[in-house]
Amino acid sequence: MNATGLSPGSRLAVIGFLLCLFAWLVFVLVGLQPEHPGVAELVTENLRLSGVGNPVTAVLINFRGYDTLLEMGVLLLAMLGVWSLGTMTQVEVAPPNPILSHLTHALVPLLILVAGYLLWNGAHSPGGAFQAGSVLGAGGVVMLLAGWRLEQFFAGLVFRLIACLGLGLFIATGGLLLLTSGELLWYPPVMAGPLILLIETGATLSIAAVLVCLFVGGNPDLPEA
Repeated sequence: MNATGLSPGSRLAVIGFLLCLFAWLVFVLVGLQPEHPGVAELVTENLRLSGVGNPVTAVLINFRGYDTLLEMGVLLLAMLGVWSLGTMTQVEVAPPNPILSHLTHALVPLLILVAGYLLWNGAHSPGGAFQAGSVLGAGGVVMLLAGWRLEQFFAGLVFRLIACLGLGLFIATGGLLLLTSGELLWYPPVMAGPLILLIETGATLSIAAVLVCLFVGGNPDLPEA
């Protein structure tokens, strides 16, 4: 047995499976047609029913909402995977630097403002939850690098609720639509815009929380070794 807990035979089986999966993906990608006639026209024709003016957002949240729903689940599973590796890394932080402290106080609000703009702008032009969440998560990383102590926040219930908010809102919205319209993630044109904004707001907060957690690494609830 090795440090991973797998025998040499098991490791070879896993490697073989991954190689077969990689070969299958390459085969599928090579066989794809360079263009799919009619897809762009179909999106354009139904864009006014999607609740947003940006075709990318319409596809990701409305027309192909299942993909984004699963992506939110993958992010949450990635965080749980990191937590399963052990306790969060304890970084020795140097005494606060006055210049860095003032820069952080000026930069973090700006990053929050940019994230809000990207979230709102995603309905009409490039932007959206993933871009906004990445910028907001960068603000959290800057705070950690500047010496802000956020361990209690990561170990609290509030953080877990924020991390699950995006996926939870997606599932709750889909379930509500299933009960009212009989179709999962089919938005009525009148309510499509507000529902998409609600989902993307929750997704932005969840993406930011998960990205900061991945930067920190480890489960904050586990005692130090």
